[in-house]
Amino acid sequence: MSETTSIAPLEVRRRLMTEPGLGAGNFLDHALAANPNRDVPFVYSHHNDHLGRVVLRGHSLTDLAALRDRYATWYRANGVRPGEPVGVVVGEGLEPLIHFLALTALGAIPAMVNDAMRPDVMVRYLEHVGAVGIVADDTTRLQAAYRSNPRNRPRFLALSSEVRAHDADPGTLAGDHPYRHSPDDVVALIHSSGTTGIPKSTILGHLQFWDGKQPRMTRFPAEPYDRLMSLMPHTHAGGLSYFLTAVLLGLPTVVMADWRRVAVEPVMEAFQPTMVASFPRTFVELATGDLPVRGAAKVHSWFNTGDSAHHGHIRRLVQLGERPAGLIKPWLLPSGAASDGPLPGSQFVDGLGSSEMGMALFGQVTTPETPRNDRCVGKAQEVVTRAAVLDEDGNEVPDGTVGLLAVVTPSRTPGYWNDPRLTSSFELNGYWLTGDVARRDGEGNFYHLDRTVDVIDTAEGPVYSLPIEEVLIADCADLVKDCSVVGVPGRPGEGQRPVAVVLPQAEAADVTDDEVRERANKALTGAGLTTLAAVVVARDEADLPLGPTGKVLKRELRTRHATLLAG
Repeated sequence: MSETTSIAPLEVRRRLMTEPGLGAGNFLDHALAANPNRDVPFVYSHHNDHLGRVVLRGHSLTDLAALRDRYATWYRANGVRPGEPVGVVVGEGLEPLIHFLALTALGAIPAMVNDAMRPDVMVRYLEHVGAVGIVADDTTRLQAAYRSNPRNRPRFLALSSEVRAHDADPGTLAGDHPYRHSPDDVVALIHSSGTTGIPKSTILGHLQFWDGKQPRMTRFPAEPYDRLMSLMPHTHAGGLSYFLTAVLLGLPTVVMADWRRVAVEPVMEAFQPTMVASFPRTFVELATGDLPVRGAAKVHSWFNTGDSAHHGHIRRLVQLGERPAGLIKPWLLPSGAASDGPLPGSQFVDGLGSSEMGMALFGQVTTPETPRNDRCVGKAQEVVTRAAVLDEDGNEVPDGTVGLLAVVTPSRTPGYWNDPRLTSSFELNGYWLTGDVARRDGEGNFYHLDRTVDVIDTAEGPVYSLPIEEVLIADCADLVKDCSVVGVPGRPGEGQRPVAVVLPQAEAADVTDDEVRERANKALTGAGLTTLAAVVVARDEADLPLGPTGKVLKRELRTRHATLLAG
């Protein structure tokens, strides 16, 4: 390992796995104390210069601590105290993570908000949270909203530029800085995607959000050549999880502020990552059209979390890159070497997780050699005490039977902020319900079939949208770039019927609804799945609406097309 590496030595990483007191509220301080390479830049932000060229700026552990403490002086001067929630509404990238570090160093609770959230929804969400203050890139609409409801106005509503410009001496921070967290302390509030309504506010706990991530210290790829590109929204638990991992490992990481391919691909070419972590939204774009051959030349692993990805996109991405000799198996799998020699192509690590689960608790690895196995998300991970498929009474159903996916694990959220009734609705017979419909096979592999709220209730019985989407994207790939299948009311007595909203490939922009439906139903019949009652081809991005975290808003599609089959 070269003298200039930022990666923590293996013996340091092993110690961190069992370090008492380490958690999501103080991981930066533990990394500073343990990593002898604390002054080597490794966390990169990015921007374009006046010629449009990508400029990368590195930050060391020491730099991150200095930024954190400068921001913390502003929050302390504005009266923020331990246990108080503060709204953070700043653009994606490194900036929200610095606010997270500053607030947790004071023992406060950052309520991280994706700035793509609709302003009226944002105000209702922050009022529910009870934020004592809000920092935002743009306060115009928030100011207007609180003028009409001044009683609910927080103590401060400030521009993020004001915090960045604050230049007080960090020595003004109290002698107990940084705050010493207890295991059960709340360290963040993370909102859901809002795909089913007003976003839920998921609690992240100091120890809870670290539980399950300990094996990453030795099993997440962290060789001298490794470089991570994080395309997660960094106001989300997924982005925070990868940032925590990178900081403790000292792993060179570029923290992206934009998930769209037009922004991502130039940074890929400049940074040359060996690993890319994202929600499915970016993988859809990277896997369609011309593949990003130059940017992905060194990629050996793609990491997906949140919703599981589709085989039609995965199979294209794993054609890229190269798997080096002795590649460490990713943290989703048991320890051991993946190969004895270099192999062409890359591996796609498809993890099913959520803020509520604390991390991806199920994982499936696909390589160019892996046979297709639609909707398989693999086995439960080591942190899971028990995973099961339950009926509505909380009884475990036999293998092969569809039911509610449930887990028992220390990584699960303590609950939803200010909403014990909502929390209890996800608890059943000692399990936490993930909100998914699944089945398990005899070998312990789980298959993710749908979100519980998206199951299509036809007259013949329940139909699951995700296997249908799988077939459209993989088997109609010349026509379908992406799609979303929802249930809409049929004629009297038919119940709901499945309808697909399809985003066409660029070369199939003129395809008709009927042409796609004919091709899709032929493929679905061949796969033994329910056929579509209708197809709607999306002619622009607004026809396939996304929530603030990039998920398709199926509830919006159901409303838009509620009368499609009424005739």
